[in-house]
Formats: sequence, C-alpha cells, structure tokens
Amino acid sequence: MYPNDGFRELNRDECLRLLTKVPVGRIVHTGNALPAVLPVNFCLDGDGAVLVRTSAASELARAVGGSVVAFEVDEIDPTSFAGWSVVVTGRATVVDDPAGRERLVRTGPRPWAPSVDGAFIRIDTELVTGRELVGGRTLHGVDLAP
Repeated sequence: MYPNDGFRELNRDECLRLLTKVPVGRIVHTGNALPAVLPVNFCLDGDGAVLVRTSAASELARAVGGSVVAFEVDEIDPTSFAGWSVVVTGRATVVDDPAGRERLVRTGPRPWAPSVDGAFIRIDTELVTGRELVGGRTLHGVDLAP
C-alpha cells in the first residue's frame, strides 16, 4: 500500500474478526506445478487457524500435505466502491489425529458437499494481512462515484 492510496492496512486482530464475517473463502495451493484456487466454506478454530472440510480423496487434501498455502476472504460493495480483503498464509495440514478429527466433526465446518471420507484441513495463521477501502473518494480527492 502506498501513502494516500485510499486503502487502510488492517491489523491481525481486525483481520481475524473479519474472517468470521463471511462463509466462503478461497484457498490457493499448487496443483501440477501451477497455482490452483478453490472456493471453500470454512470456520476458525479456537486458536485462529482456518479449518476447511473436504473429501479425503479430493485434489485439495492430496495437494496440501504440509505445504504453505494462501487463504483469502473478502467483502466488496461495488456500488459504494468499498470493501476489505484478508489473506492468511500458512502451512496446511490434514488433521489425522483421531481425537482432533472427532472434535472437528462436532465443532468444525459443515460440509456443503458431504462425503463418507471427510477430511479436515488446518491452515495455521502464520502471516495474516488485510486491507480496507472506504468507498466514495480516495485520499487523493478523486471522486469514484459515477
């Protein structure tokens, strides 16, 4: 972000709060040596980690296995030129601990596409960044309204 560009940097606490406001985010991982982006429903664990539920046989579950991924959520109002975006970067692991899986079956995200072999992916919130744009005018005084 540049000084006076109209964006405000969000701190970690603001970012984690905003993560709870939307039901769907996008996980960015590497698939076949290329970037892959998938929309997923999610929730936050008690320590702030992002939790995603998917099929154990899914491309996502096979791809993450301890790799570093990005997870993005946003809320945009195109009418008022306002919105925010939060990106979490961290190591993604499939939860394979039986006690942890059992807890997440009760408290984790509900599957939108249920499968008999459900798996939970945990993304540690090692780096959390965000920015907000308050609509209408930039700090440069440029009116964005039509």
